[in-house]
Amino acid sequence: MSTVSDFFGSMVFDDRVMKAKLSESVYKSLKKTIDEGAKLDISVANAVAEAMKEWAVSKGATHYTHWFQPLTGITAEKHDSFISPAPDGRVLLEFSGKELIKGEPDASSFPSGGLRATFEARGYTAWDPTSFAFIKGKTLCIPTAFCSYGGEALDKKTPLLRSMEALNKQALRILRLFGNTDVKVVKTSVGPEQEYFLVDKELYDQRPDLIYTGRTLFGSLPPKGQELDDHYFGVIKPRVAAYMEELNEELWKLGVLAKTEHNEVAPAQHELAPIYATTNVATDHNQLTMEIMQKVAAKHKLVCLLHEKPFAGVNGSGKHNNWSISTDSGQNLLSPGETPYENAQFLLFLVAVIKAVDDYQDLLRLAVATAGNDHRLGANEAPPAVVSIFLGDELQAVLDAIEADTPYDGTEKTTMKLGVHVLPRFQRDNTDRNRTSPFAFTGNKFEFRMLGSSNSIACTNIMLNSAVAEALKQFADELEKADNFDSALHDMIRRTIKDHKRIIFNGNGYDDAWIAEAEKRGLENLKTTPDAMPKLLDKKNVDMLMSHKVFSETEIKARCEIMLENYVKTVNIEALTMLDMSRKMIMPSVDEYIADLSETAYKKNSIGVSYAYEKKIIEKLSVLLEKIDAATDELGVAVAEYKKIEDVMESSAFIRDEILPKMEALRAPADEAESLTAEKYWKYPTYGKLLFGVR
Repeated sequence: MSTVSDFFGSMVFDDRVMKAKLSESVYKSLKKTIDEGAKLDISVANAVAEAMKEWAVSKGATHYTHWFQPLTGITAEKHDSFISPAPDGRVLLEFSGKELIKGEPDASSFPSGGLRATFEARGYTAWDPTSFAFIKGKTLCIPTAFCSYGGEALDKKTPLLRSMEALNKQALRILRLFGNTDVKVVKTSVGPEQEYFLVDKELYDQRPDLIYTGRTLFGSLPPKGQELDDHYFGVIKPRVAAYMEELNEELWKLGVLAKTEHNEVAPAQHELAPIYATTNVATDHNQLTMEIMQKVAAKHKLVCLLHEKPFAGVNGSGKHNNWSISTDSGQNLLSPGETPYENAQFLLFLVAVIKAVDDYQDLLRLAVATAGNDHRLGANEAPPAVVSIFLGDELQAVLDAIEADTPYDGTEKTTMKLGVHVLPRFQRDNTDRNRTSPFAFTGNKFEFRMLGSSNSIACTNIMLNSAVAEALKQFADELEKADNFDSALHDMIRRTIKDHKRIIFNGNGYDDAWIAEAEKRGLENLKTTPDAMPKLLDKKNVDMLMSHKVFSETEIKARCEIMLENYVKTVNIEALTMLDMSRKMIMPSVDEYIADLSETAYKKNSIGVSYAYEKKIIEKLSVLLEKIDAATDELGVAVAEYKKIEDVMESSAFIRDEILPKMEALRAPADEAESLTAEKYWKYPTYGKLLFGVR
């Protein structure tokens, strides 16, 4: 019987396979490309391609694909077989370095935000050698970046890699100032916790809203929800356990370090958490995780829902982005050290993150802005739409002492000195967690909790990497010119704390009083996608992203347009689905029940029996039916009006201000009618069945 260690990574062309399949010289050259970004020689690419093909074919692969992440939010792939014709009529299996390095998928039908016209079809994919190739089914998948014929990024990986390089460049400048000349590369790492719901496939197939939109647009709450907290970390049901077991095995084969699994707060909700990986690899792995989750669910006659708010009235699903910075020598730059210089270095990187989050809070908010996540942020299971940082009591006390320029009276009551200035020595993190905070320091990393469950983590990490790179750049520019490094360092840390402490909040982020306090502090409360997304075009944001070569100006404008288009199209589909369900399912159900109740009342009356019950229900449902009918008509008129608007910013504001309120106005009487209508008349499964139907 095989163990996990026997098959882990068995479908990945990882370092073990490369060592075994490549010559020593080719392996060393490829490793230099992977570790240091050195240019890849075509002869090395040819050798790698041949070894990769032989390995893949031995695993049963017949095709290869450049696997990329367009701006649709999901992955894309075009499969080509390894076969080439031979002169004698047979076929040869071939795969060249050129085919490994570059592909040419059609770019015309992917979102481009005006970067490409429909007739401008050519696009390119470029191999990302830092993320291992893997086999999915019978296809060798090669992780790639995706760009247009003119070189514009049409994907999420290209700017992610650019942001990683920007942060690496500026972090190395800082490390050199501390006398560290050995570090060659600084990388960010991410561990994204993934929440999801599981529902029965048979029930799912009876819900048009789940099929078309991924969330329930109607639904009356069942008698029991999550009030007892009995589902959280509870015993995993056998059917779910079988699903989790197979999911783990499939992910482990692909080298995804899935480690933790448990029931979440809401009924039918669960979570999977991986071990950390370099950010671009973690992004690839999370995209794979979401895909494999849904595929494995189908095999168990389940459906995996990744929508941020699939059910009203119970917790939605997020994705916690645990982010850290480390060197190629293994030093975590967000971990307090053992020496004065290590602690000073830690403090500088810490305040760089604080400054970055404060200066670019709008970028972090818009990086998680989607139609689905708008329903979740600010609810009592998610952080508010206001970005803030949690540091904990001990670290807060350290920063307070620095700002006051006094020794830190901590547990050890010792101080360290840089020149004549006092900085504290303190213990490693021993604080509690704050699950209400959007951006919490948790010892040697920051946990960003605002992401929605279906989000690609690329967007958040692009903005986070870029913002921190900018803070580090400003620090390095000043410190490199300083006459006295120690004195300048202390003054800089102290000044940064004073200038950016408004972003730090260690209290309850769910409290309404915090929202009022945040407004007093001048923090932004960007409640919806139409509020947040236009901030991408603010001059300070455009200038920063362009200065670090993360985006060009045209790429920034295109992304703003694409994200708003996704928003309006998503909500439009939801509105059309509501209209369809209201007219074809809900009103006929209520009408049929009223008719049968009326017939019963008539029969009772004819024999002299009271029909007070039937009369009461008929009157209530009749009023609700009129409200549903009127609300349906009003929503239909608003949708027709929306279609006349051509400007995407104007249409997104119309969606926010007109369509969504009318959708809520339709849902309210429909849900009330569901609670009064006999179950056999209702034409789709209820919340009770969906949330408690998997055993």
